[in-house]
Amino acid sequence: MNKLLLSVFITGAVLSGNSYAALSSELEGRLLLLEQRLRQAEARAGKAEEKIQQLSHDDRAVNTAVANPQKTPTDTQALTLTGFNNLKLYGDVELNMDGASRSGQLTSIKTNDDKHWKPGNHERWDINGRLLIGLEGYTRHDNGFFSGFTVQPLANINGNMNVDDAAFFFGEEKNWQVKVGRFEAYDMFPLNQDTFVEYSGNTANDLYSDGYGYIYMMKEGRGRSNSGGSLNLSKNIGNWYLELNTLLEEGTALFVDKRYHGNDLVSNKNAVYLRPVVAWKKEAFSAAVAMESNVVKNAWRYENAQGETSDPSRRRGYGLTLSWNGQATDPQDGVIASFSTAYLDAQDEQDFSIGANTLWRRFEVGYIYAHNNIEKFNSSNVIQDGDGVFDAAGKYSIHTVHTSYLFPDIMNMKNFNLYLGAYASMLNSADTGSDGDTRYGMRVRFKYLF
Repeated sequence: MNKLLLSVFITGAVLSGNSYAALSSELEGRLLLLEQRLRQAEARAGKAEEKIQQLSHDDRAVNTAVANPQKTPTDTQALTLTGFNNLKLYGDVELNMDGASRSGQLTSIKTNDDKHWKPGNHERWDINGRLLIGLEGYTRHDNGFFSGFTVQPLANINGNMNVDDAAFFFGEEKNWQVKVGRFEAYDMFPLNQDTFVEYSGNTANDLYSDGYGYIYMMKEGRGRSNSGGSLNLSKNIGNWYLELNTLLEEGTALFVDKRYHGNDLVSNKNAVYLRPVVAWKKEAFSAAVAMESNVVKNAWRYENAQGETSDPSRRRGYGLTLSWNGQATDPQDGVIASFSTAYLDAQDEQDFSIGANTLWRRFEVGYIYAHNNIEKFNSSNVIQDGDGVFDAAGKYSIHTVHTSYLFPDIMNMKNFNLYLGAYASMLNSADTGSDGDTRYGMRVRFKYLF
């Protein structure tokens, strides 16, 4: 019996030892596999850390290049801008085919994009236009402040180069802004979808032309001058908008050929135009009042026929405009309408203008009336052309009707439009009893945006 128990005990011990050995071997294998996986994970983590360090090094190289532009990074793999946001490149093409009853302007504005056109009595048929390329940069900061710039080079098809806007601006969004350079301030005589009204120019140069009616439109201090620059301060307060534009320029640039009332002008010093605007807007309706004035005495002068020196640089204008923009909420059937009036009190001349226009479904029509009261005029220096020009003291009136129509999306291209425009004007003198001088013109404009 004892031998039997001993045999059972020895057999159980042997079997238990074999099981323990098998279990130990299995545990050892699993530990080796776990250790191998840990080593692989450590290797992957090391590679990720190296990649992060490389990216950080590349970022430091780019930042160094921005802070020190004279140093060129050699370990970056792509062209990187400065990191400022909202950089935009754009442009448009305007090509005009014009026909007019005469090349002489109704007012002071050049008759087309070719700045070499001079007033004349012959009919004018020509093709003109320009290519504009614009570059704008804008940086918005987390605290609400912003800064930016705009530059718009122009290439006229006659071969001349120019620039439309070139300005730097900064401020706080929806609050205030400072703008410096070449640009236009608030429009106090909008013409809506204007394509061909000979006095609808948009610069402060060559606005007044002796011998032609002057349709005063609050543009003498608006800016975009070829002989000076502007400083513009603006502020938003709820529905109110406040603006003060300061234009510094060579003052005789306002007058074609530097002549005023038959007298040759001489520039003494630069003019300074102040142009404050107060506007209010709510939903589709807006209203604005403004004044503009040259505040520098004797900015330019002339000697009359008697040899007396005169200072014609005192010029002060006032304007009011009311607008309704129904297309902001209804682009298809909304109506855009505006009413504007302006009055200029200058030495030996007072000018009054009033106009209204409306735009509905791409069709625009408008009317402008202007009245000029010229108190003195040196006719001895003017060559009489016998064609109804305003070349003497007196009171004159100008009636103008203008219209245009837009054909959008030519060839199903949303950036390609065609405009048809036309105007007709009647000029007459209340003092001479003249039957008037009728002038008219038509334009086909191709406009391509890119």
